Amino acid sequence: MSGNTRDHYDRLADSYDENWAYSVAFNRWMSERILDRLDLRPDDRVVDLGCGTGLFSKALAEQAREVVCVDPSPNMLAQLPQSAGTLVPIQGSAEDVASGAVRLPYEQVDAILIKEAVHHFSSRGAVLGGLAQLLAPGGRVLVVMLPTTISYPLFRRALEVFEEHQPDPADIAGAMHTAGLAVEVTYEAYQLAFSKDRYLAMVRNRYMSLLSEFDDPELEDGIKEIELEHPEDVLEFGDRFAFVLGRRT
Repeated sequence: MSGNTRDHYDRLADSYDENWAYSVAFNRWMSERILDRLDLRPDDRVVDLGCGTGLFSKALAEQAREVVCVDPSPNMLAQLPQSAGTLVPIQGSAEDVASGAVRLPYEQVDAILIKEAVHHFSSRGAVLGGLAQLLAPGGRVLVVMLPTTISYPLFRRALEVFEEHQPDPADIAGAMHTAGLAVEVTYEAYQLAFSKDRYLAMVRNRYMSLLSEFDDPELEDGIKEIELEHPEDVLEFGDRFAFVLGRRT
């Protein structure tokens, strides 16, 4: 993760849950799909890599022995739920963990969750290969990511920037396979609805890291474009996710 991206998430930390917690229903939906794929057991040691504020760490902790919450942003880690005693915060990047520059409390872990963070990895093959080596026999790594195109009501240039930088889930699956993991890729979608005012406020707050590529005047021009393109008061769109699951056999 670059310094600019880390700065973006540090600035966003205080309002991150407000932006991303679409609803209790969405968080429950996503948590169920993550837990179903990771198939956690009560004694599992889990890493939530790029955990942010721990939106999904707590759900992991309800089924596992302990969840190590890793994030390069200290401001994000400061927002972790205080009531969840099984959450262990560690500041560091995926590159740090994969290379051993940042040590986990265990030599091996049973599960790793990487939710919407893989596009930040500087060398995805090397990072995923390093993470695969941390898995105990039977261990799982789950990458939750957006596909290469999205139907969000963003302005044209933002969508272009997304497509220029978003990795293909098939390439992530290939990197996992090269690392010696058995891999499965599945897709699921959730229908979202926002009042236009709320959604535009999220865009103005740069709720997606790709929006940090635009300065304030560019962002305001983009918001005007969204308003012209979407005269409706409620914006509805599908949020489609790829779930790339690798297992050490």
